Amino acid sequence: MVYLFKILFTFTLISGTLVSISSPSWMGVWLGMEINLLSIIPLMIDSKNKRTPESAIKYFISQVIASSLILFSILSMNWMNSMWLNLIFMSAIFIKMGAAPFHFWFPEVVEGSSWNIILILLTWQKITPMIILTYIVPNTTLLFSVIILSMVISGISGIDQSSFRKIMTFSSINHILWMLSIILISQKIWMIYFVIYSIISIPIIFILKMSNTNTLSELPKLSSISNFSLMIAFLSLGGLPTFLGFFPKWLVVQTLINSNLLLLATMMVMFLHSFLFFLRSNYTILSCF
Repeated sequence: MVYLFKILFTFTLISGTLVSISSPSWMGVWLGMEINLLSIIPLMIDSKNKRTPESAIKYFISQVIASSLILFSILSMNWMNSMWLNLIFMSAIFIKMGAAPFHFWFPEVVEGSSWNIILILLTWQKITPMIILTYIVPNTTLLFSVIILSMVISGISGIDQSSFRKIMTFSSINHILWMLSIILISQKIWMIYFVIYSIISIPIIFILKMSNTNTLSELPKLSSISNFSLMIAFLSLGGLPTFLGFFPKWLVVQTLINSNLLLLATMMVMFLHSFLFFLRSNYTILSCF
């Protein structure tokens, strides 16, 4: 019976996203996001893990705040200054996706969730907010502020983490900024980036889940094959040249340069210091051989 409910809620979770990205009206977009939210909450709660209810409540509250701001923006379109509405609406979208500095809920929710839910939060739950940003004319000042803050926060906060859940969280924030930096120029490239990021994240989460590994200190218990696979996946996630994860980053920087956004492209390269927390993980893995 439990599995039937999980299948049902997974189906409505997917349906909610499809409703949002295909709806011709803003109310339809909002309704789809609410269907998605009400579907993921039951999936997040696991009777075997005492932390999951708390995590689900935190996620629910953060998403309700964002949904309320979105609904307010939609209902106020006819009588409120469009610039302020745009600012409120974009802030709500950034809360939805967990971009810095609107990521107040993200690390703690991920830390208390199962690996299956983490994969959904890091990948599938980003689809609707990203596509919504392609529908609107964004406030560029807010957008660039989010990109810069995501660079700084993900790099500084991620480097001293020992929890794999936290590492994946700040990695997600870092990858969000790469997608946001290109979203105004090319919808195709951010989608390619998202697909590759998702492909790389799946084996990492699969290995960590199957081996029940939660922190760097637990790596010695993994087999040599698992450690090697994890090392390759983390190097790719960090964007090391010749690995799969380098290709979308190179594509983003190349497109920014071709669009005469040299300053932004230079900043993206400079803030590759966020790669250091992937190197730290790999150093720990290498010590296990």
